Amino acid sequence: MEYRKISIQIDPFQEWFRDVLTSQLAEIGFDSFVEIEEGFEAYIPSQQFSLRDFDKVVSAYDDDYDFLINSEIIEDQNWNEEWEKNYFKPLVIGGECMIRAPFHTEYPNAKYEIIIEPNMAFGTGNHETTATIVESILQNDLSDKTILDMGCGTGILSILASMKGAKHITAIDIDNWSYEGTLENASLNNIQNITVKLGDAALLGDEKFDLIFANIHKNVLLNDMEAYYNVLNAGGTLIMSGFYTEDIPDIKNKAESLGMQDAGFVEKNNWTAHSFTK
Repeated sequence: MEYRKISIQIDPFQEWFRDVLTSQLAEIGFDSFVEIEEGFEAYIPSQQFSLRDFDKVVSAYDDDYDFLINSEIIEDQNWNEEWEKNYFKPLVIGGECMIRAPFHTEYPNAKYEIIIEPNMAFGTGNHETTATIVESILQNDLSDKTILDMGCGTGILSILASMKGAKHITAIDIDNWSYEGTLENASLNNIQNITVKLGDAALLGDEKFDLIFANIHKNVLLNDMEAYYNVLNAGGTLIMSGFYTEDIPDIKNKAESLGMQDAGFVEKNNWTAHSFTK
């Protein structure tokens, strides 16, 4: 199948905005994304590409960002082979969790093996925000606990929580691709105790959780933290990621204003996963 590759550089570059833009492009047919410096590459089957739809997505942000955009046609090739060779390698996190794609034939053994369909490059575990929460999960006993995974992406965290003995996981994401991807990846890993929902913190009701993961950018965390607190059981833990080390004071001040206690953080390449207990 012939693909069109569009390279986009963003000025000023912001990690969270790149994620927003790729999510919106996924909704108009782009099925693969690769991070590059200050931006990303987006891939779409040539016959599905609509310049009008693409311009509509990007032009909505013209007042706040400048874009350097290049487009080219990529000839038909074995895309699984290209992903395996160039973009998505089997990944081991914390010495115990190995993440791979269905097409990988050679990979290291690990205590927990998670299979992810790499329809998009984001969410394969390579990003520091996902990796730091994976490391936090590996360090915790999840046996018989109820879990909330906010901003679930590809479902890696929910799947690992299930493998570590969680009783039930509720996974929520505002992006339809993430909703569908989590359902698909749960099935790939034979996980049956994850309920996936499309939406945001407004979906939270009376159900309580022992452990909450929230891998979302800083502004959403600050806005929704009280909602997380309200559904967290006494003695439960909230692990938040998606922000930089220099943002810790803002996150900590908000958490402590709600009555939560600082339980430490994991840092990787200036990205942070910070834990608080109720």
